Order: sequence, then C-alpha cells, then structure tokens
Amino acid sequence: MSHTTVDSPVGPLTLVARGGVLCGLYMTEQRHRPADDTFGPEDPSPFEDVTKQLAEYFDGARTSFDLPLELVGTPFQRTVWEALREIPHGETVSYGELAQRLGRPSAARAVGLANGRNPIGIIVPCHRVVGSSGSLTGYGGGLERKRQLLDFEQGAHPDQLPFG
Repeated sequence: MSHTTVDSPVGPLTLVARGGVLCGLYMTEQRHRPADDTFGPEDPSPFEDVTKQLAEYFDGARTSFDLPLELVGTPFQRTVWEALREIPHGETVSYGELAQRLGRPSAARAVGLANGRNPIGIIVPCHRVVGSSGSLTGYGGGLERKRQLLDFEQGAHPDQLPFG
C-alpha cells in the first residue's frame, strides 16, 4: 500500500494504491474513510496517471476516467460500483433506478448502502446518485461537495463554484 495527497477544487484528495493500482480516493472528513495509518507510506509515483486525469476532469477536459482500479468490497458492492461507472457525466439516476438497472428492483436501500461505501470517490461517480425525487441524499464526502460536483458536471465552470 502507498498513498499521496493531491489538491483539488473540492479540497485535498488522498489517493491510495495497492500494488501500484488505485484502490482508494478519499476526501477530508469523508464518512467511512479508513484510518490514515492504513494507507501505507507516502509515495506519489503510482499516481501520475490518476493525478493527470483528475486535473483534466476538474479542468473540464475529461468526462470519464480510464484507469485500472482495485475495487475492494463484497460482490454486490463491486457490482454497484461498476454500475456507477456507467452513469454518464452530467447525469443522475436514483437509487431505485440503479437497483432496477442491476435487475434488483427491490434493492434500492442496499444500493444506497453500497454506494455510500464506495472507496474511490469522483472516479467511481457515486455523487451521480440521488433520491427518487431528485433530491440530494447521502454522500460520504458531504452534501455540499455532492452539489458542487453535480453543478460542475452540469456545466458550471469550476471558478464559479464554491469549491473548497
């Protein structure tokens, strides 16, 4: 395991790799953030592509990520996290819609719980999942950050948003 911290418009992001593959992207004060001492030594070398793609994303030049990921979780969680990657940039779906897409229409709550345990925020876009009425509900990084990310993806320029 190794980690580094990079600045972003939504605050510092801690990137974590196992064997050189991204397995975590955590915001400050994020719910379900592992203890810092589990991240391994500071080493920015495995994260060159990640930091480049994040910079392109926040510059508005990238709408999806092309990175190897190690998603560590239960089989159901990994299924939900892979489905999150299919939600297009700038769009949202409800927890119920996502459960429906997974062929588990009665599993909206379980989808929500798996969504909340996503270990690779932003790149695996759990911020794109909203309540059935379109309301912002639960986000490990905080509802303000969720709103900022959604506004940004829906066309607001980063300089116009209260990131930070």
